[in-house]
Amino acid sequence: MSGGPGSLTALHRAADEARLRGAVLWAVLAWQPGGGLGSRSSCACDAFPEYRVAAAGQLRDALVTAFGPGGPGVPLKAQIVRGTPRAVLVDAARDADDLLVVGAGRRRRLLGPLWPSVARHCLAHAPCPVLAVPPNPLEAQLHTVRRRNAWRLRLDARELAG
Repeated sequence: MSGGPGSLTALHRAADEARLRGAVLWAVLAWQPGGGLGSRSSCACDAFPEYRVAAAGQLRDALVTAFGPGGPGVPLKAQIVRGTPRAVLVDAARDADDLLVVGAGRRRRLLGPLWPSVARHCLAHAPCPVLAVPPNPLEAQLHTVRRRNAWRLRLDARELAG
């Protein structure tokens, strides 16, 4: 989980599934030194403790943002693991009885074939059922507004009402 809007939507859905199944909700964040958290690049540096602390803070902040100080209302275990998000999530869901819930993210027309999504990798390689949660429609609208602002295009408020 990255802590972005897509992963927060997936967290809420995962909490709902855990509630329905009477299961523990595992929130997992992959981190990798160099290039930012969850990066594909790595470095041989002595900053591992700092990266781990930053990852723990990012996960804690995401959980508070998603559920508030009261938590999700189901048993919760948080885990930070060094590695790529793809490998970490597939490894975390080891049992056939698990359910791996991931944010599907937006479709990327240009980079999709070159850089497959974490959700697609999990769907192909996880040993358990995978629930890929699509982004919230409001997130797509927000992306549209940001793109229009970046290109300095006029915004018609009627487009947001649909």
